[in-house]
Amino acid sequence: MRKIIRDVDEIYIAKGKRIIHVQLNVSKQEPDMLARLLLRPSGNLRAPTFRRGRTLVVGFDEATYRKILGSA
Repeated sequence: MRKIIRDVDEIYIAKGKRIIHVQLNVSKQEPDMLARLLLRPSGNLRAPTFRRGRTLVVGFDEATYRKILGSA
């Protein structure tokens, strides 16, 4: 998981109707907490997942996609 977050400054995680925004460049997060947010119980990365620049987006939320990708 360290490889996934090594070069990102922020992560948006969609969990149900909640959006969790983690700013790694502002505060250090516990690896266990990040693993619980990013990984499924099987240990696989939650999907869909994409990275744009230094931002990682995990899970689907249309408003977050529009914000990160632009409203095109």
